[in-house]
Amino acid sequence: METVRYRVLQHFNTTPEEYSVIFTSGCTAALKLVAESFPWRPETESEAGSLFCYLTDSHTSVVGMRGVTSGRGVAALPVSPHELENRATDEAQGEDVICQTPHLFCYPAQSNFSGRKYPLSHVEGIQARRLYPACDHRGRWFVLLDAASHVSCSSLNLQDCPADFISISFYKMFGFPTGLGALLVRNAAAGILKKTYFGGGTAAAYLSGEDYYVQAANISDRFEDGTVSFLDIIAVNHGFDALYRITGSMHNIQQHTFGLARYTYVLLSSLRHGNGRPVAQIYTKGQFESPITQGAILNFNLMDSKGQIIGYSQVDRMACLYNIHVRTGCFCNTGACQSFLGITSEQMKRNLQAGHVCGDNIDLVDGQPTGSVRVSFGYMSTFEDCQKFLTFVAECFVEKPVTVDQARLQELGSAAAASQGSCEYLSIKIANREMNEEDEEKPTEASLKGFGRAGSNSHGEAYTLTNIYIYPIKSCGAYEVHDWPVGPLGLRYDRGWMVVNGNGVCLSQKREPRLCLIRPQVHLPANKLLLQASGMDTISVPLENDTRLRTSHRVCHSKVCGDRVETVDCGDEAASWLSDFLGQPCRLIRQRPDFTREMKKRPDGASTATSLSLVNEAQYLMINRASVEHIQELMSGRQDDSEGDQLLDTQNVISRFRANLVIAGVEPFEEDNWSHLIIGSARFVVAGRCGRCQMVGVDQDTGTKTKEPLMSLSAYRSGKVTFGVYLTHQLPEGSTAASVLSVGSLVQPEPHSS
Repeated sequence: METVRYRVLQHFNTTPEEYSVIFTSGCTAALKLVAESFPWRPETESEAGSLFCYLTDSHTSVVGMRGVTSGRGVAALPVSPHELENRATDEAQGEDVICQTPHLFCYPAQSNFSGRKYPLSHVEGIQARRLYPACDHRGRWFVLLDAASHVSCSSLNLQDCPADFISISFYKMFGFPTGLGALLVRNAAAGILKKTYFGGGTAAAYLSGEDYYVQAANISDRFEDGTVSFLDIIAVNHGFDALYRITGSMHNIQQHTFGLARYTYVLLSSLRHGNGRPVAQIYTKGQFESPITQGAILNFNLMDSKGQIIGYSQVDRMACLYNIHVRTGCFCNTGACQSFLGITSEQMKRNLQAGHVCGDNIDLVDGQPTGSVRVSFGYMSTFEDCQKFLTFVAECFVEKPVTVDQARLQELGSAAAASQGSCEYLSIKIANREMNEEDEEKPTEASLKGFGRAGSNSHGEAYTLTNIYIYPIKSCGAYEVHDWPVGPLGLRYDRGWMVVNGNGVCLSQKREPRLCLIRPQVHLPANKLLLQASGMDTISVPLENDTRLRTSHRVCHSKVCGDRVETVDCGDEAASWLSDFLGQPCRLIRQRPDFTREMKKRPDGASTATSLSLVNEAQYLMINRASVEHIQELMSGRQDDSEGDQLLDTQNVISRFRANLVIAGVEPFEEDNWSHLIIGSARFVVAGRCGRCQMVGVDQDTGTKTKEPLMSLSAYRSGKVTFGVYLTHQLPEGSTAASVLSVGSLVQPEPHSS
């Protein structure tokens, strides 16, 4: 372990005489350690208190330190990047020998949001009280440098920036081990850190019978409570070996990754729709002029041909089809997100009231983005990766023909040649699909949103329910029925069970597409759920467990779409059957009958809370056969550009969308504009459109994956990948069920008043 400590210090060009390495569980834990150990002084009548200052372009883990400081009576002062230098003084003021109040300033060496690199000279500028806010406040100033993002692809020389504290994360450097970081502490500043808690290994001596404790003399020993993760620490040594063996140096990594980022930036910022509008809005302070000022991060939002932002969750879903991993949202950096996207603090609060929280998929509120898309590069990334990403953008989100702003390309290319010595990498081939006459004459989405009179379309044909499907086991095959009872959770036994892996995590076709080959059948008279699959014997589990079974089978806790659900295990026979078929340890669980899970957001017009089974978002999913056929037409037009897949028939496409209810006699996508509908005698509220993911690419007959129909749907929707509408059931007052839904029933829609 001491060898690894020395290796870490060597990597940052320093020595044990200057710095100490304290291993932590991650960068966040390193920041928290400083917050809890720094000698904060509250304000008194005779002396100003300590200040905790941080750059607004900081990670949540930095901003969160104010939770510690506020509890100790210390003020937090957010500082914008503009203020930091613009309010600086001309000369350094040096250490204040009279006032020794300790202050802490924290800033990132590289923004994890945009990749902007802040000058490492800010360290000495703050320490010498030349930069704001140190120049305006007397006392002794210390600097905490958040280097986690920076050191992943850039070198950090502590001889040039003698920060007092530096937080790092090793998995951002090597990809492994996770759960290990470090706090590098300048030995000259280590003495100010004070601990209150002491754990195993941190004491030189203590007594249990009286308040006597002497801390360990070694700084690392003093702050590493208990047993450190020594196996992971040993792995860090191998990480350094691999890093230098493969790349040669951090300088090589920096040059390579910056080249990739600049290449992608130049092309993406030059891409244009067929009408000349830009494809992307890129969030950067410069134009990727130099690796000194910009890291290997590209942050952006895509725009449609009308200039409207395409939600980041839609981009993420399509990227999955191309095996491209992007990050989306605000990236735990609200300050930068607000600054670049122009979101006010009041808007942030309104977004929360609208249901948007960190980490969800609500990417647009009132048409305005709540976050963005981030592409990050590492030493293993290649130019082919960049080209694949750019091709993905062109194929999925650019209105044809794809064009490039040659003037901008030339401008950026000249700048690149001046700074990099070559602009050969500015060539890319983006194939434009030729638009045939049929494509040009296809109706737009807006033109398809007409209304017919209730119960029939504009041609006078009746709206009817043509198919009813239930999915007894979540993510498994459909069971088609002609008449089916409806209960308080929706169609009886729809998504009443689910398959979990050995860790209790719900399996879906995203990770395990062979789930669709399991064909459950519900036999109501026999009270049995049959499990069937090719090559497997049929087994059964009871539909309704008796009291003895409920008490003998263990209760499990799992999650569905972030909601905690209580379930009951269905026994070893079903677990063995599923494990054999899927080739991994699995169990079948069902929602407990006495457990209630409510729909997160009550639809407009719903008078009471809506209870759910193990469905994702709503009780029912309905699709329109005409909408399916229209997507088929689009797929046919794209067939020449496909991967050689055969054109999918209507039934195949319907099965991929995994709806409960299929209707006919409606114009394509007319259902998007309905607020309520009546099927037979049952009344339903439309709870919103269904956002689609790569799961619709799974052929429900074979379990194979294709990019269609998601590609055509994305092209038609301008990146907004929705298809079908969610429904909730409006039961008559005092009723717990609404009898039966039947194929052939009349459908009577009610459009929105708008």
